[in-house]
Formats: sequence, C-alpha cells, structure tokens
Amino acid sequence: MDDETVSRDHVGSFGRGLGVMEILARHPAGMTLTEMAEEAGLTRAGARRFLLTLVATGYATRSGRVFSLSPRLLTVARTWLGGASLWTFATPIMRAVAAQLNEACSAAILSGEDVVYVARIPGRRIVSISLDVGTRLPAYCTSMGRMLLAGLTSGELEAFLGKATIDRRTPKTIVERSLLAKAIANARTDGFAIVDEELELGLRSIAVPINDRAGHIVAAINVSTQSARFSVEAMERDILPVLRMAKARVEEFFVV
Repeated sequence: MDDETVSRDHVGSFGRGLGVMEILARHPAGMTLTEMAEEAGLTRAGARRFLLTLVATGYATRSGRVFSLSPRLLTVARTWLGGASLWTFATPIMRAVAAQLNEACSAAILSGEDVVYVARIPGRRIVSISLDVGTRLPAYCTSMGRMLLAGLTSGELEAFLGKATIDRRTPKTIVERSLLAKAIANARTDGFAIVDEELELGLRSIAVPINDRAGHIVAAINVSTQSARFSVEAMERDILPVLRMAKARVEEFFVV
C-alpha cells in the first residue's frame, strides 16, 4: 500500500482519540481537561470533545473536573488477553522462575486502586488466597501494586493516596498514608518492592517492574511465598536476582 493510499484511509480524529485514551491509561488517578489538552497537544475544545466522547461511549468516567478510564476498557483488554496476548511470550519465562524457586510467579497491571493479574504460574505450595488471571487485589498492600504505584508521577501518587480506600488487612499492614508514600518511594529507588504479611499473614512477596521502551513502568512481576519458606533477607538475596533476570528477558520482547 503506497503512502497516498495510507494517507487517504487514515482517520486522523480516530488516531488522536486513541492517543487520548493512551494518555488517560498513563494517569490512573485521572486528568483534568486542561491537563489533557497540554499533554495531548490539543486545544481545550478539542480535548473536551474527545473526553466527552469517551464518557458517552462508556470508555471513560467523569467526576467533577477529572476524567478517568472506565472498567469497560478493561473488559476489552480481558477479551484480548483471552486470546494470544503479549503475556503469551512471558509465560515460559515466568514458568522457569516458578520452577527454579518452587514458588508462584505472577504478573499484573494497575487498574484504578487495584492490581489486575494478567498472567500467573502457581507454585506447588498452597496459600489460602485464590489467585488467577483477572483477579484484582488492592495496590497499596501488594508488592506488584507498590511497584506499579512507584511508576506514577508525584502528583498522581498524591491523588491516589488521597482517595484510595486503605484498610488494615493484617496487623502488619501499612495504613498511614505518609508511610505508604515512603514505602513506594523506596520501591522506586530500589527497583523492587517487598511486602511482608501485609495482605495476608504468612504470605510474603517481592516484585520488580516491567518497563516499556520509553522507560515507563507498565506492569510488574512477582514471586509470592510462605513466610516460613523465605525471610525478607532471603527473598532479597535469593529471589530478587532471579526476578531481575526474568524482567530483563521479558523486556526484550515487551511492546506497548
């Protein structure tokens, strides 16, 4: 197909609308009309039309001045994930991690206040919490959630912590928002996050980020284990290097 045909068949407004959706996806805490216009390089009137169209078609929601993607887009993503997905290639890598450590290995993305599992290789040891592709867990008290939140801008993280529902799941759960912010900042600096029995007593997990070609955190992978199996120190010493090798292999093929 020649360039003239491509140009004639290209629907510019549709392309710009998809760009608006991609920008919203990078800002789970939501954006104002002005913020969208600036980031998308649109006039306020143009940004308003795109955002209101997304709201009218159910792909976005509006709360006051803030626009956010809706769960409808997740439904589309789940349909796609049900077929040959970008995580298909990652499964053998994750399976190798699970086999080497004899523990579960999972991958997740951020959706609102939760992480959503997009791939999972179960371990041989049974934990009480049931996890599968599509499972949602709170981001604030999970290792993958902390790692994904570390990819937000300071403004996005402040907005997230300001409105997120934060409950004490166990006696170890960090619920003070300033301490959560510190834990997330540490994850950003360290390049990994460990959560020690904050989601469930007896359960520890460690996660590393998956970055796209631009360096943005778009997903996370983790290993979860029983606290009797690995101490926090042992997770950092024995599991983290394996996860980092898997991260590097996944990122060789990861395209967004």
